[in-house]
Amino acid sequence: MAVTRRTALAGGAAAAVATTARPARPRASGARDVVVVGAGVFGAWTARRLQQAGRRVLLIDAWAPGHARASSGGESRLTRGSYGADEVYTRMAWESLADWRALSARSELPLFHRAGILFFFPQMEDYVAKSVEVHRRLKLPTQVLDRAAMARRFPQIDFDGVEIGLHEPEFGALMARRAVQTLVAEFVAAGGEYAQAQVAPPIAGSGPLRTIALASGETVAASRFVFACGPWLPKLFPDLLGRRIFPTRQEVFFFAPPPGDARFGPGRLPGWADFNQGDIFYGFPDLEGRGFKVAHDAHGPPIDPDAGDRSPSPAALAEARAYMERRFPAMHGRPLSEARVCQYENSANGDFLIDFHPERPNVLLVGAGSGHGFKHGPAVGRYAAELLTGVRRAAEPRFSLATKGEVQNRAVH
Repeated sequence: MAVTRRTALAGGAAAAVATTARPARPRASGARDVVVVGAGVFGAWTARRLQQAGRRVLLIDAWAPGHARASSGGESRLTRGSYGADEVYTRMAWESLADWRALSARSELPLFHRAGILFFFPQMEDYVAKSVEVHRRLKLPTQVLDRAAMARRFPQIDFDGVEIGLHEPEFGALMARRAVQTLVAEFVAAGGEYAQAQVAPPIAGSGPLRTIALASGETVAASRFVFACGPWLPKLFPDLLGRRIFPTRQEVFFFAPPPGDARFGPGRLPGWADFNQGDIFYGFPDLEGRGFKVAHDAHGPPIDPDAGDRSPSPAALAEARAYMERRFPAMHGRPLSEARVCQYENSANGDFLIDFHPERPNVLLVGAGSGHGFKHGPAVGRYAAELLTGVRRAAEPRFSLATKGEVQNRAVH
């Protein structure tokens, strides 16, 4: 039974997809071209791209698209093009934005809010200069603002100690969980197969992978496999990735704006990031009445995505509140509406992993979103599908397994 957009959005798309596209018993070997394991943003877009390329695809997730413990779960993600000299990510973000806007236009509820993005800095620095250089080369409509200009346009923010900002008017916020659920619903409606099933770890051995075992005892066969499992990749491939992907515990907080105060809505306040001498905080306007979101971008302690404690910590809440009340004075004393513990799944330096398994030539590994990957989902899916189908011959060296170190030294922001 196909899942329509209306069915998927009514009552939660994850439940709709899971209940109307239950896995049938595995078909004979060769019945599927590709199995994609992981229905987060990378896996869902990869499955959709492969489907659009004419491949028969099974998409598997242990819980549901955009589930609570997934890195693609939660309410919102920034989409932006400022990456300093890292032009590859600026290009991917700009390319992906068109796909996000198109998906949002097809959805019955918005998936993208064009709120704009404001990055601000204590002084001119290389990251700003390189971002501007890349944006000018790509003809992005980014504006460079001094403190006075920012204060006039965004009086909700106290720009004390800030000298310069980058305003990206075409970018904004993505509704993360809803976007992934909508994409998977489209995939199923177009004839794709979705299954809620757990893949039994680990994936060991060498040579072409013919089948994968499920925790239920069944096996699934295909010609090729994609593993886009976020923080679960090290569990499926412990020898290969156990020391190359680092899941970290990240806390986000939502505060209630003053009643009747529209200054904190997406029409007045952009998504933002304060580079704060390298100690970055970021946040969102009050999207759809869920609250004013604040988060510290520093990597938290290690977390097990299955067993890790998801209780917000008093220390992180106090830190977020202190920052918010300093930089957004009208939010002083405002009550907490919601808190969430999620995770980043980091590579050593923040680059993505999109590469073939070194001993399994028909297995593609896709992950290491490193806290900034969600916005790039459409471009990552296209890149992965092109690698898998042979359309792309020249791989991006930065996404290779060979470049993934075992010591964290974050370089991509």
